[in-house]
Amino acid sequence: MIQPEKLFGALKKNGVAFFTGVPDSLLRHFCAFVDDHCGIRDHIITANEGNAVALAVGYHIATGKVAAVYMQNSGLGNTRKDEPQHVKQGRITPAQMDLLEVPYEVLSSDSDVEQVLEQVFQKLNDTQAPVTLLVRKGTFSEYKSQRQVQTLATLMRKDVLRHLLKLTEPKDLLISTTGKTSRELFELRVERQESQRDFLTVGGMGHAASIALGVALWNSSRRVICLDGDGSVLMHMGALPIIGSIQPKNLVHVVLNNAAHESVGGQPTVADRLDFEAIARASGYSAYFQAHDQAGVEHCWKQLKAQPGPVFFEIKIKKGSSADLGRPTSTPEQNKQAFMQYVRG
Repeated sequence: MIQPEKLFGALKKNGVAFFTGVPDSLLRHFCAFVDDHCGIRDHIITANEGNAVALAVGYHIATGKVAAVYMQNSGLGNTRKDEPQHVKQGRITPAQMDLLEVPYEVLSSDSDVEQVLEQVFQKLNDTQAPVTLLVRKGTFSEYKSQRQVQTLATLMRKDVLRHLLKLTEPKDLLISTTGKTSRELFELRVERQESQRDFLTVGGMGHAASIALGVALWNSSRRVICLDGDGSVLMHMGALPIIGSIQPKNLVHVVLNNAAHESVGGQPTVADRLDFEAIARASGYSAYFQAHDQAGVEHCWKQLKAQPGPVFFEIKIKKGSSADLGRPTSTPEQNKQAFMQYVRG
């Protein structure tokens, strides 16, 4: 395996001084190392990949220097059953690069970093255009981020989800965001000995709120609850004013805010510095609530139940999940069918 600092050092040696992108589980150790060893202006985690590329373009045209943009390729060599987009897109990533006429090199655990980067920068110099570094799964050795986020939160995400399931009504429809939120929600249904009934968003990070909007508009007699994350909201924040403009009275948008991309390694977001109340109200949400402990969650829930939507409910949580957190034992197709059956029931 390659130590993250090896690639980082080699990139710096070749003149790369600016890093930007969206964290991914395959790259989590490298991303964590970059975040710990770059200044605030030298590493910016963006809301989405398009933002990252645009930021790198701005950096390049302002400085004449090369930036490093990292992102997932939706799974080169990654075949997790619960995320089928990794399999399908992973198969065609090299072909996509060829089709787009973007030169690339592959980095794996047994690569000679210096040699691979020599080839990358030779192509950069020859073409004066982007070059892609495709990173295979298992390339990097483990590295844990040293950054700590200060928070008043006392609750873990799974504790919040457990409590929310007690507060919701049987006919409520739940849409959960990708990653650990959906995994924990699935486990809690098993724990409660309840059949699967929730829509577990697989892939499609940032789109849970839009999915919930669609469900709410065509199920106006039932309350729709979107269980979202701060990184997810940031990735496609444009969904908020769309929701606000349509005013679905039955939509509750719950944002579990731990200021981290926890599902892919715990890299920080900027959500601990954002005024989500101002954003929600400016976007047209009818009400905003915030809680950071169990008593607060229960108090807010009693109030928002009587409030017509769309309602924005921010719950501050701590980072962390159980070491043995599993993945849904049913397929995405089965989960979709279960949800659709529950909607019709």
